[in-house]
Amino acid sequence: MKATHISGAATTQELLEGHRRLFVERFGAGGVPRLFYAPGRVSLLGAHLDYNGGPVMPMAVDRGTFVALRPRSDSYLRFASTLEGGEAQVDLDGLPRTSSGHWSDYPIGVACHLVGRGAQAHGMDVLFGGNLPIGAGLSSSASISVASAYALGTVWGATTDPIACIEAALFAERTFVGVHCGIMDPYAVGLARRDALLWLDCKDASFEHLPLPSEKLTIAVADSGVRRTLAKGEFNRRVAECSAAFDALRAHHPGAECLRDVPLEVLEEHGPSLSPSVERRARHVLSEVARTFAAREALIVGDLDRFGGCLTEAHRSLRDLFEVSIPELDHLVASALEWEGALGARLTGAGFGGCVVCVLRTEARDGFVEHLARRFEERFGSRPPVEFFRGGSGPYEFVGS
Repeated sequence: MKATHISGAATTQELLEGHRRLFVERFGAGGVPRLFYAPGRVSLLGAHLDYNGGPVMPMAVDRGTFVALRPRSDSYLRFASTLEGGEAQVDLDGLPRTSSGHWSDYPIGVACHLVGRGAQAHGMDVLFGGNLPIGAGLSSSASISVASAYALGTVWGATTDPIACIEAALFAERTFVGVHCGIMDPYAVGLARRDALLWLDCKDASFEHLPLPSEKLTIAVADSGVRRTLAKGEFNRRVAECSAAFDALRAHHPGAECLRDVPLEVLEEHGPSLSPSVERRARHVLSEVARTFAAREALIVGDLDRFGGCLTEAHRSLRDLFEVSIPELDHLVASALEWEGALGARLTGAGFGGCVVCVLRTEARDGFVEHLARRFEERFGSRPPVEFFRGGSGPYEFVGS
């Protein structure tokens, strides 16, 4: 199936109606398909802390994944997408146990989880789409997985409690697809609240919503256009390096349950015993923990300059210590910080490509997109998409006519 992109300045409701029409074009006439939505997310602070038990501050965005589905008369699940090529079909009576490397692994993994939990599953035609860039670092995989869990859970009569959807998404990504991710992305999607940041402590999964002063701050996301082709393997390597750091340092701090628990002074004393790369990964994690708490306090007391500065400090650490940045991302960050009224910027997502998130004073919006695009074009010969985002709501069923 050739990828078809829904674009333009249409509202989410208009785009969902357009997605319903695309479903009929793809699967033919029949009953009216049901429509579901789940947002993407942008990570502001807590880079690579979720799988190290640290605190994170993601924000769901007002773009996301669309799911249209309609029952079939047999036991097959048939998946297609307007954004990715190729169709997938699996039999509910013999679901696969391993992933195939196709984008459909995520909804298939969700289906495996729901069936394993006793959902009254039946065949479905399912069309995915939406207005969230794929592979850009806005957590399209968690958006797809949570959307799948909410949609299939609804039509199969399973629970659509946010935590249940999050558990299904984590099973799909960790167990079925094999990415050793933390809990941040599906929590950010499943627990999203409009115009709010999610404060999530990944050690115990406690959370709260922090108000984002949208009248004072604007969130911009610039897409480098570099897809994260190395992200899975390099991401798993960083996970392993952090695990190695914890295994080596925990002996010097009894009671530590994860790398987040290790005091920085322990790393200062025993870091020379680690390999240079493992020591750098640990230094990023421990400094980012402190930085994320500082950003939370800055936001609570209204110190927006300090809040933005924490983002920029995080990017430097991701570039120099965690080594997940690339020249395109570094250039976008530097260009953003040239702009009067820009408070901070950093790469978002796993790195190795994707997007940069920028925090601006609201009055500084005008001209920012052109500045960033022009400076990037001067260096790399292309103009990156730059969009402004508001905080988005969590998954829901669209019931418009």
